[in-house]
Amino acid sequence: MDSFAALGQGFLVALQPAKLLYALVGVFLGTAVGVLPGIGPALTVALLLPVTFKLDPTGSLIMFAGIYYGGMYGGSTTSILINTPGESASMITALEGNKMAKAGRGGPALATAAIGSFVAGTIATVALALFAPWLVELAIQFGPAEYFALMVVAFVTVSATFGDSPLRGLTSLFVGLFLGLVGIDRLTGQARLTFEVPALLDGIEVTTLAVGLFAVGEALFVASRRKHAPEEIEPVRGSLWMTKEDWRRSWAPWLRGTALGFPIGALPAGGAEIPTFLSYTVEKRLTKHPEEYGHGAIEGVAGPEAANNASAAGTLMPLLTLGLPTSATAAIMLAGFQQYGLNPGPLLFAERPDLVWGLIASLFVANAMLVILNLPLVGLWVRLLAIPQPWLYAGILVFAAMGTIAAKPSLVEIAMLAGFGALGLAMRVLDYPIAPMVVGLILGPMAETQLRRALSISLGDPRVLVESPIAAVLLAVAALALLAPYLIRGLGRFKPAKD
Repeated sequence: MDSFAALGQGFLVALQPAKLLYALVGVFLGTAVGVLPGIGPALTVALLLPVTFKLDPTGSLIMFAGIYYGGMYGGSTTSILINTPGESASMITALEGNKMAKAGRGGPALATAAIGSFVAGTIATVALALFAPWLVELAIQFGPAEYFALMVVAFVTVSATFGDSPLRGLTSLFVGLFLGLVGIDRLTGQARLTFEVPALLDGIEVTTLAVGLFAVGEALFVASRRKHAPEEIEPVRGSLWMTKEDWRRSWAPWLRGTALGFPIGALPAGGAEIPTFLSYTVEKRLTKHPEEYGHGAIEGVAGPEAANNASAAGTLMPLLTLGLPTSATAAIMLAGFQQYGLNPGPLLFAERPDLVWGLIASLFVANAMLVILNLPLVGLWVRLLAIPQPWLYAGILVFAAMGTIAAKPSLVEIAMLAGFGALGLAMRVLDYPIAPMVVGLILGPMAETQLRRALSISLGDPRVLVESPIAAVLLAVAALALLAPYLIRGLGRFKPAKD
């Protein structure tokens, strides 16, 4: 009951005219940028991060949530109309959605994606409001050793699950941890790795790193591999509305997708890819129209899109309650909190309940706005898809540079943006994941502080890190997540040879 009372207070914040305007702008910008080909939610949020810099913290984070949800929805439009997923989680939507568009059913495909996103997002946000206080109660019991162990879990799971190679993920992570050492030591006040550059005394801005790696790096990568043949946009033919048969075939996949997306998205190694693939597999097995799969089955759009958006709300639960980012987008959202000096976690629920619950309530508002805006404006989104790629990515580079200058006007900052953009291009070419580096920069200094506090309390005895049952279990989970890929690979060698 306390959760519903707190959520009611959150709606008093979220329904203020200024906050509604922030949510509307966030949803519109998120969808407008997310609908562009090759741009996923992580890149959308990173690109628009500097836009929110001058707002008040609550309004900024509400706009941020709208950008996040809008970016998630925008990816489905590109998947359906031009078969170009903005992120890996939208690949499944493209399988059936683009076939529906080619068969003249692009309208119902977009409608089931939009309504499924609303249903899943609403149910998942209710679950977030119910379960977040319970997780906060658990987190209150954490001391320095437990927090350090939790961050080790975040380091390992993010490194092991992003990309094809855990070793490459760990390499990216350690580069981020190294960058996190730059600046003034929080405990001793000594300058570290600043090379007598005053602009580095405050450390490396997470915003600059995120925009450089995601926005600039992605723009350079796409420009270096631009196809000469233009992408073919499928026109939206026929009615946008779903028939009674479409509704009958969509409602159960929406619910099943939600049931898969929220809990898996809340796991440290969850993300949106696993539940969308699972949802597609489940719907393919349960369907009464197996002959349509591969030719435009509406269940193959409804279920994965619901799972995708439910996982977005699931991702916010460990982020808000523990300060634990479980995806690239969550890592950039954590940077959004930190640009206001806010650290998500149990203390944030106690110190700024208006901000936290206002943000959660704004998710309901953003969901409703997405449905109201996106179906009538589908013609506008289709026109945006026709923007030539050279113009699009040149605009991204200009926007990224202007946003960085607005956040922190400095030649050093622009030089770092260019350097991180080149690094992002190299990582994309060499297939190194980017998210672990961002997570390393954000959580590295926090993990160092907790580790040093734990060792100070124990007078330097390292056994303090495993004396707590919670810390010991978390470190064991981290070790298992790190070694599991190698163990599975090793056991695969012992398979009996076929006769």
